[in-house]
Amino acid sequence: MTPNYIDSHAHLFFTDYANELTAVLSRAKEAGVSVIIVPGTDVKSSREAIQLANQHENIFACVGIHPHEALKAGHQDLAEIEKLCEHPKVVAIGEIGLDYHYDFSPRELQQKYFVEQMEIAVRKHLPVVLHMRESTEDVFSIVERTVNVNPNWKKNSTEPMRGVFHCFPGTADQAAYVHELGFCVSFPGIVTFKKSNSIEVVKQIGIQNILLETDSPYMTPVPLRGKRNEPANIVLIGRKIAEALNISEEEVARITTENAMRLFSPHQFRKE
Repeated sequence: MTPNYIDSHAHLFFTDYANELTAVLSRAKEAGVSVIIVPGTDVKSSREAIQLANQHENIFACVGIHPHEALKAGHQDLAEIEKLCEHPKVVAIGEIGLDYHYDFSPRELQQKYFVEQMEIAVRKHLPVVLHMRESTEDVFSIVERTVNVNPNWKKNSTEPMRGVFHCFPGTADQAAYVHELGFCVSFPGIVTFKKSNSIEVVKQIGIQNILLETDSPYMTPVPLRGKRNEPANIVLIGRKIAEALNISEEEVARITTENAMRLFSPHQFRKE
């Protein structure tokens, strides 16, 4: 039986897929990928993510302004992101956060747009998809403050599911900290890289609070590094984690899929 995966982060609106999207989606289906979450990075790509979701039953969209795009954004963009949240196939605000590695946008501006989009998520009662690169202290501070001020945001009878730290760059202790705040962590092909410590973090925290993602077209897993990534390759990530934890690939797929369903709300995964 083919394991059932959810790719929780794939930028399928990129031009990398312009002439091949049908084949990419076909390969994903054959690999057992039942749902693909497509996060936007600005207003334009957020609209494109929604358009893909409209065209394909198993695609769902996130809308947001990535920290790299903050310098190009304006107040009207935030208003448009909030308006786009009304679409029935929008399941989260994202990809949002802070990136101090490239600093394509001034840090103060990144923080402004991050805070304001977190507030949109609270108002719309949606989870968030978070980008955090060399900005851990500030991201944690903003997230913790948002949760403390809005304790009922995405709170349910078991545990809150407020968002996911995409391509999680932190330690096992940091993963435990964000779990206490009501957040999951997700891992792409980086778990297959020899120089990455991500698989060691997975060994320490297990799979009870993680999602899988490809971050397509980036982060192509071994042995396909150097090639454009796509959702079908999530099986390589699942197998690597299964091997590291000495459990079956089916169990990895089942638990991470259940986690994604809880985060992005099962009622959203329906036919329109």
